[in-house]
Order: sequence, then structure tokens, then C-alpha cells
Amino acid sequence: MEDMNFIYFGLPVFAYLMGSIPFGLVFTRTFTSVDIRQEGSGNIGATNVRRIAGTSIGLLTLAADVLKGVLPVFLAMSMSYSSHLVYEMFTCLTALCAFSGHLYPVYMKFKNGGKGVATALGCFLVLSPVACLAALLAFLLVALSSNHVSAGSLSAAAVMPVAVWIKTNSPVITTCAAVISIFITYRHKDNIKRLLAGTENVIRKRKK
Repeated sequence: MEDMNFIYFGLPVFAYLMGSIPFGLVFTRTFTSVDIRQEGSGNIGATNVRRIAGTSIGLLTLAADVLKGVLPVFLAMSMSYSSHLVYEMFTCLTALCAFSGHLYPVYMKFKNGGKGVATALGCFLVLSPVACLAALLAFLLVALSSNHVSAGSLSAAAVMPVAVWIKTNSPVITTCAAVISIFITYRHKDNIKRLLAGTENVIRKRKK
């Protein structure tokens, strides 16, 4: 029983610590001479890494940031629980801890975290794969049509809670999705200003 209590306490902590790993900074420091915090938007997420350090390192960062959500939530879902409600609450707590670590990483003194999209994707790939697919489709459609990653990310964040509710009919998981969506939107506040001003970075420059 004590071992299980340790696991129940330790897994959310592990999720937060794993979520805090700044893979964008680690990879750019390892493979280039760039300090990603000082370049482009200054964000350590995959979009800024791709823009500054290249597609390969950007994709590597994306995969690692997704894994930060997948692994702890998968471990949480693999445990046994006294009830379905406890199961949902604990897995969502673990997801929120991983997501929070990415936004406010302890290794960087709770500053310079990412915007959470990739880690949220990883969490919901496990929590609700179908809802995650709907959000991913929304991202692709809006990002490609608008030529802005940020617009796609905001659209995916808006779709996710609705898709989760339709698929799971779970107030707990839907609330988790809504909280994550709110934080993603908040972290994109500067992008929203640039989108409205027409100065946001584009995915690809269109030929004149």
C-alpha cells in the first residue's frame, strides 16, 4: 500500500519534471551554437526551433515535446484504481503536471517555457486519440490555409475541449482539456496581437 501511495504521489512529480525538460534549448545547444532563447520569438518550442535551427532539429524537438505528454499519461493510465472517477482524475492530474512543466520549467527557474501545444498533443494522444485527431485536423486546415502555425494552434486548442466532450462525455477529461486550451490561448497572446496586426511569422513565404 505504501508503494502504491509513493507511485500515486511520485508520478505527477515525474510528469512535471519530465515536462520541464527544455528539449528545444538542449537540442539547439547540442547541435548548433544558437541560444534559442535569444533568437526569433525567443520561444523554446518546435516552431521557433525549426525557424532558427532548421527542420530536422525542429522535428526532433516536436517529437520530444510530444513524448513529454505521452509517457507520463500512458503510465498513469496503466495503473489500477479504486473507481473510474479516480482513474480519470489521476490521469488528468498527471497530464496537467506534464503540461505545466513545459510551460513553467523548473530547470529554467519557471521562465522561458514553451506554449504547450506539442505536450498537450502528447497528453491527449493517450487520453482521447479521436478527439486529438479532430484537433490535429483543425490545426492542419487552419495553419495551411492561413500560413500561420499560431492560427492553427489556436484553432486546435478551441476544438479540443468540444471534441473531448463529444467523444468521452467525461466532465473530468473535458475540464482538463478546457484548462489546457485556456493556457495555450493565453500563451499565444503575443501571436494573437501579431495576427491581428498582420505581422505574424508565416510558415512559408509566398512568391509574389
